[in-house]
Amino acid sequence: MFALNLKKIKNVAIPLYRREQTRSKSLFNRGLHFLFKKNLLLTNSITSGGFMAIGDLFQQEFEFQSKLLKERYDWARAVRMFIVGTVLGPMHHYYYIYLDKVLPKNDVKTIFKKILYDETIVSPLTIVCFFYIMGTLEKKSLEKCNEEITKKFKYVYLADCLFWPPVQYINFYYLPTQYRVVYVNLATMVFNVFMSYMKHYDQHLE
Repeated sequence: MFALNLKKIKNVAIPLYRREQTRSKSLFNRGLHFLFKKNLLLTNSITSGGFMAIGDLFQQEFEFQSKLLKERYDWARAVRMFIVGTVLGPMHHYYYIYLDKVLPKNDVKTIFKKILYDETIVSPLTIVCFFYIMGTLEKKSLEKCNEEITKKFKYVYLADCLFWPPVQYINFYYLPTQYRVVYVNLATMVFNVFMSYMKHYDQHLE
């Protein structure tokens, strides 16, 4: 009798477990569909801004530990970085969709073409937009923005050329189009620690 009861419990428990497993999988799939199919532009824009702000907060923590910042976090500065990232998100969103349409193949030659376009066109444009938008949010004049770009562009672009080609090789070779921007945004969070340093290091000297 006890063995029969155990068998009945097992026969009930297994379908319940499988049902819960299926439900969890279904929720996960719906979440992926909502974020990466239905609302991909919004996802790319928000994650772009969010990861840029997080990268800045890492840099601020370093500056605070180095006694360069009096307070631990400058939230206004982090918000400015978030705004810049969110503004640049749509540009990256449409760029990767367009690039995969123009260069649909996944061979090594095509990937190197994509990386070349990325480093010769998109990276310089992104860097310039970053400094101009940040300068505007900081209420700097156009002349001051031009001076800052002239002073810092070559260092940022050199770092960009060292950091991004291997990152983009993984992006173009392994990832489908809808995941490209989120992956790039994650990598950008790391690179933005440097970007934040380049943007703000001379403000500590004033």
